[in-house]
Amino acid sequence: MRVTHVVSAALLTLGLAAAPAAADSSPSPSASADGGAPTAAGTSFRTAAEIEQGQQATANGSAGDYLYWSFPADAGQRPTVKATVKLPDTHAAQTWQLDVYDGLRRRQACQYGANTRTAAQGTASVELACTLRTVRAWSETWANDPLPGTYYVRLTVVNVPTSDLGLTVDTEVRVDSKDIGGSAAVDGSLAEPLVPGVAVRSEAEEEDSSSAVLSSIEPDDGWSSGWWSDRWVWTGVGGVLAALAGIGGYALTRGSGRPRGVPPGA
Repeated sequence: MRVTHVVSAALLTLGLAAAPAAADSSPSPSASADGGAPTAAGTSFRTAAEIEQGQQATANGSAGDYLYWSFPADAGQRPTVKATVKLPDTHAAQTWQLDVYDGLRRRQACQYGANTRTAAQGTASVELACTLRTVRAWSETWANDPLPGTYYVRLTVVNVPTSDLGLTVDTEVRVDSKDIGGSAAVDGSLAEPLVPGVAVRSEAEEEDSSSAVLSSIEPDDGWSSGWWSDRWVWTGVGGVLAALAGIGGYALTRGSGRPRGVPPGA
């Protein structure tokens, strides 16, 4: 009976710890329809339109323009950028491309997704997607790993006949993330997220809330800097299970405590 109690306690502890970890792995919720999403895109990195994850931004442009947006991504997130380009009724074949850059303006490779697609003649729209690698809290200086900070989205046509240059197009861009959790945790963190302008502010400017950096957006809960992950939960669960296993093993192997050959009650 004692062993049964030990096993039951272990299963209960495991279930309680697994619940928050499972919740952390769910995709980020969509932003509320408050009309706060931008309706115009920037034309360069410095003028990129800022969007929050879960918002759907829209913009009008012309074939041949460079359209830019920016969004924040924190450690443990795996962002997916999706873009839809609505083309005019009459057009030739066009190839559109979606690129994502980090706060250092390093182009980030897509883990999966079609970030370059060709719209055949007369096609009404073309959809593109790019899922980045999981954002790491820390990385070697020579590596090109995604790090916490501002990310830039650039949408443009890379193959268009001269006759189609300047044609009006409508675009939609949305960014969502999946929280990967402790499986992507690393031992280390950045002193500051890679937000353009944040590293060159003086102490006086940091105390002055009106002193803005080049990008003012950040995650709703602030930058975590990799200090917490569900790896802490599973480490604690492992310690508890090891202790319970030791207690159960002791209960099974110690016996009744009477020397062999001595009858009960003697």
